Amino acid sequence: MGAIRTETSSLTIHWNPDLYDTSHGFVSQYGEDLVALLKPQQGERILDLGCGSGQLTHEISLSGARVTGIDNSESMIKKAQATYRNVQFVQASATEYLSVLPFDAVFSNAALHWILEKEKAVAKMAANLATGGRLVLEMGGAGNVAGITTALKQTLSTYGYTHQAHTVQWYFPTLGAYCSLLEEHGFRVNFASHFDRETELKDNENGIKDWLRMFAVSYLDGVTDTDSILEEVQQRLYPTHFRDGKWYADYKRLRILATKN
Repeated sequence: MGAIRTETSSLTIHWNPDLYDTSHGFVSQYGEDLVALLKPQQGERILDLGCGSGQLTHEISLSGARVTGIDNSESMIKKAQATYRNVQFVQASATEYLSVLPFDAVFSNAALHWILEKEKAVAKMAANLATGGRLVLEMGGAGNVAGITTALKQTLSTYGYTHQAHTVQWYFPTLGAYCSLLEEHGFRVNFASHFDRETELKDNENGIKDWLRMFAVSYLDGVTDTDSILEEVQQRLYPTHFRDGKWYADYKRLRILATKN
């Protein structure tokens, strides 16, 4: 069985970028209106933190902005570099990356909740921004996928995987906690929202199982009877997460716009 992960652990996730784009494309699709809030301008220097396979980085670049996409996943960066050859992509950690020249804006969609060392990530975002630069982010907030993770933890415990059941894989803060963290690092929060966004999953038959295989990787570390466990988790969630022939994930998001003082 895998070891318990603590809040200060660094996660090493081995992503499948092709599966991510085809079966879980909602991540980028929901980020498109976040790009509209960013309002990228010709000639601006913009950092896309946690760029994944690069779709939104590319979209930002169409404005004429000079965009750098960073991601800790080698496979994601390789996919982005192969797909969007006119955009700069760098494999780097959000807690360590520091540009020589400051950026006019930092953009991050569905990435910051993967970073358990949140203070380091926020400090680096501030360090990478020019004074007056803007931060535009969306991430999982308190209660995000709580129904799914509760069912998963209960099932893991039933099968004897007590260590995995106590895994800490994500950081889903309250609005107040994350805004305070930003303010402590010199940001002024101009807009903040914590909202429900129930998300339809693509596979109408195995939606929950597919979601868990893609995103709950640390919980399944060392699990040998994965198929049986995922089937039971999906059955547990049938009354609450399945309707009209479709599976849904109980997403709750934080969306924040801030500037560096």
